[in-house]
Amino acid sequence: MKAMILAAGKGTRVRPITYTIPKPMIPILQKPVMEFLLELLRQHGFDEIMVNVSHLAHEIENYFRDGQRFGVQIGYSFEGKISDGELMGAAVGSAGGMKKIQDFAPFFDDTFVVLCGDALIDLDLSAAVKWHKEKGSIATVIMKTVPMEEVPSYGVVVTDENGKIKAFQEKPSVEEALSNNINTGIYIFEPEVLNYIPSNQEYDIGGELFPKLVEMDAPFYGLPMDFEWVDIGKVPDYWHAVRSVLKGEVKNVSTPGHEIAPGVYAGLNVSVNLDKVNIQGPVYIGAMTCIEDGATIIGPSMIGPNCRVSSGAVVDNSIIFDYSRLGPGARLVDKLVFGRYCVDKTGATIDVQAASLDWLITDARHEMPSAPAVEHQAIAELLGVEPARVL
Repeated sequence: MKAMILAAGKGTRVRPITYTIPKPMIPILQKPVMEFLLELLRQHGFDEIMVNVSHLAHEIENYFRDGQRFGVQIGYSFEGKISDGELMGAAVGSAGGMKKIQDFAPFFDDTFVVLCGDALIDLDLSAAVKWHKEKGSIATVIMKTVPMEEVPSYGVVVTDENGKIKAFQEKPSVEEALSNNINTGIYIFEPEVLNYIPSNQEYDIGGELFPKLVEMDAPFYGLPMDFEWVDIGKVPDYWHAVRSVLKGEVKNVSTPGHEIAPGVYAGLNVSVNLDKVNIQGPVYIGAMTCIEDGATIIGPSMIGPNCRVSSGAVVDNSIIFDYSRLGPGARLVDKLVFGRYCVDKTGATIDVQAASLDWLITDARHEMPSAPAVEHQAIAELLGVEPARVL
């Protein structure tokens, strides 16, 4: 069976991570989120998969290649062009991406599934497709029921008593919401739906195709299902996803490595003396990372491969990406460190180089810069904290 993964977006709400990593490649404990989607699709018999790519397309293509090592076949539809010798992405929208593939050659010739490439899901796709066919639906939106107080964060789907979709509401207030069933970005289509998507123009599934189907009174249905769905639309969502995996709350996603202490997992050749550091799980430490004596790691926390956590540094409820070095006395509480950026769990970002804090956080492949005493004291006074507790 055939499927499509939507992977062309720029991921602006997950910056700074998506400056160098496309959203489908964002790692959940070292494994790209799109890899989990491929495993799910293969499990339910979807082994011919098209992926539309644009922003940082080479990152996705170079990792997944033709899909052989994942047990599927993968093809890529690039959206963009070369301009002045540089490859420029130019996404054509989720529906436009589907149409571009179909216009090239009629790939979608039977019932097919479309998934957003930025969510961890544990869904019985086989049962969903069966329901879709029994309804005679041209398009089915997989919905999830959420508490009413969470409705303002999502797109809401309004259906009648038979499940036929009557309207959509984009992030309504609790008072205005006509439903607490939300759109998860998981769709089942019949090939006929492509007749309603214009060629050679940007076109969106949710914003343009779906309203057209409602207006036409097409056989268009919403199916609420109970399943694990961790959307990584924003930095706080990514934070939640990693924490949930570390705490064992996401089905079929286990912490990699081997357990070196209760709730503490490590990759290959980690340098750590458990008698001389304070580690409280759940914690994951990537391969070839050094945790110096006197450091403190409090979970849920993830420290990527090839990192160095200096003596006296504290990592508390934080996510540290590859090749990060935390200097002596650095204190990270509720933070995400990605390259030169330090992000709090709301998404607020500090460029540590621009803020002259690279003596606290730097690339592990660089020599550790020393902090001039005057600058060190000035920053501490500005923040109203002891120098060793700047972050």
